[in-house]
Order: sequence, then C-alpha cells, then structure tokens
Amino acid sequence: MSGIVTRIARTTGLLMLGFLMAVAGGWGALALAYSGPATETVRTSLAVAFGVATLVAVLGLLFRRWRGRALVVYGLMFAVLLIWWSGIEPSNERDWQTDVAVLPKATIEGDLITVHNIRNFDYRSETDYTPAYYDRRFDLRKLEGVDLVAVYWMGPAIAHVFLSFAFDDGEHLAISIETRKEKGEAYSTLKGFFRQYELYYVVGDERDLIRLRTNYRHDPPEDVYVYRLQGSLEDGRRLFREYMHQINSLNATPEFYNTLTTNCTTNIWLNSRVNAEHLPFSWKILASGYVPEYLHEHGRLANGDQPFAVIQQRAHVNSRAHAADMAADFSRRIRAAVTP
Repeated sequence: MSGIVTRIARTTGLLMLGFLMAVAGGWGALALAYSGPATETVRTSLAVAFGVATLVAVLGLLFRRWRGRALVVYGLMFAVLLIWWSGIEPSNERDWQTDVAVLPKATIEGDLITVHNIRNFDYRSETDYTPAYYDRRFDLRKLEGVDLVAVYWMGPAIAHVFLSFAFDDGEHLAISIETRKEKGEAYSTLKGFFRQYELYYVVGDERDLIRLRTNYRHDPPEDVYVYRLQGSLEDGRRLFREYMHQINSLNATPEFYNTLTTNCTTNIWLNSRVNAEHLPFSWKILASGYVPEYLHEHGRLANGDQPFAVIQQRAHVNSRAHAADMAADFSRRIRAAVTP
C-alpha cells in the first residue's frame, strides 16, 4: 500500500513540476519574442528554440535516465534567461510619440505645488492636434474634492480609470496613468507584460484628457463617467502629494508599465496607500470596469445612499462634454448633473 502511495505522490510531483516548467517556458518564449535582441527574425528564432527546449525538458521528466539531465539543462537555460531579463532597463530617452513626449514634473513648497508641463492639446481629431502645455501653481489648502473618471470602450469589465483633483477656484487637474509609447508603437495588452512600455503619468487639463475621449475618439467610441469620491480632504491632499512624488520619481528613475501589476488602476490603489483608510485590494481593481461599483459598495462615492445605477447614470458626461467642447468652463459644465 505504501508503495502505491509513494508512486502516486511521485507521479503527482512530476506532473506539477512539468506544468510549472511548461508555464515558465511559455513565459520565457514570449519574453524573447517581444523583448529579445536584434531583429524580429532573431527574436522569433530564439523564442521557438526556447519553447522547443522547454518541451524536450518536460518530456525528459518521463524517463528516469534523462530526468536529472533535463532538470539541470532546463535550470541553466532558465537562469540565463533571467539574467538577460534583469538587464532590460527602462529609459526616458527614446523617440516618443508626441502626446507622451514631454514629462510632467512638480515643484513642491509645502502646500503650494507648481505643476509643470500640464498637457492641453488643441484637437482637430484623435491623431491631429497642436501640442500645448502650461504650468500652474496649486494650493492644497484649496482642494475641494477628488473625482474618479472611468472610461469604457469594450464592455463593462474593462475601463481606463484616472483621477481628477478639484480646487475651489474651479480648476481641475487630471492625472492619467498610461503607457509611454514610442513613435510607430501601438498598445498591446500582451506586450504590456514584457517590459515593452515605460510607465507614464499624463498630467492634463480636463479639456484634454476628458474631451479627447468624449469628443474625438470614435473607433471605438468611448463612454466617460465622472464620479465624486467621498472622503476627507486631508486624504485627498496626501494623495495629491503622493502623485507629485511619483511624477518626480519617474523623471529621475523611469519604470516599466505592466498590464497586470503596474497599470492605470493598480497604481491608483498603490498611491492610495498613503492614507490609512485605503480600501483593501480586490479582484474588481484588476477588472477595472467594476472599480466605481467597488467604491460604492464601500461608501466611497458621493450620494452613496442612492443605488449605483442612479449614480452611474448621472455620472455619464459624454453629451455634456460634446455641448461644452472648448468652453473655458468645460469642467463645470460636464459636472452639471454629476455632483450635488
């Protein structure tokens, strides 16, 4: 009986080991395909070779005679891959697309924070625009609220989420955490796992960040919702400062974007940890389209006593953004039915 149990345990262990080797090998092949050296042909050849070597190593586990050698060879091969992978470094010096070419930065003097390079492009279409930036000083003592902006284009589960900070002089500063793409480079969810994009904080006027999405993106069209968050203003001030520190940090030390761990929504959650009452992590942060609903469940949306469907309907700003267009009071007009 004990012999049977031992064989079952050994077989189970080998199956688990083979599965882990196959998963790691698949990751390694994709890493080489997307981030490998030289030309696409070389990258593809390396990826295929790594995948085949992984398959041979996994099959080698089936034969007692070859098992030890297969593990040694696979271990050495994967170690070399990890050494190469650790040497891939992010950079601020690339041929960037125009919309992400200029890094924002902040000068922090207590409660007075001057934000440099606030983006405010003049759009004629999504891809035809005149770049423009400005600097503005914000007094954190005049912060009156923080809004969450959720943008949908492919169903309810996926959204691009960013924050906008409201001040009592009617000014709003929107900060969207995105990928920094090079010229000719398109976004790919899969590529985002393999150090293909740098992390970028777009600091912009709402007439840029929101109006771009409501008025100029049509393929596919995007639906934009603006929710006022419920919480202490002191928490909002700490969060604003944390954003500024992260922006300055990326100026000095660039970081990679990651589709799963370092994206628009997870970074908001990471930044929010400066506040003691930040929300616990949830699968709804990964399925970013459900973030507004998650906040409502925890009482973090204004008018939270109302059903979420009612709040969501009032938060939809597309029609008001179309009407406001380039108006100087764009931010006020899109909120006509959003905040109390």
